[in-house]
Amino acid sequence: MSSAMDKAKGKLKEVAGKITGNERLEAEGRTDQAKTKIRETVKGVRERAEGIKDSLKRDRS
Repeated sequence: MSSAMDKAKGKLKEVAGKITGNERLEAEGRTDQAKTKIRETVKGVRERAEGIKDSLKRDRS
């Protein structure tokens, strides 16, 4: 599932929880959104690290 879909799913759960008064569903939605944000951040860091690694390899050649 894409990041946008995961974020939307989490937001939908959060809103549904607020509307229905279901604190557990609301918290689950916030948790889903936080997990997606963490996944995106880790992916960005990984990509930057690969770029740095590649640039260091080129400098040695």
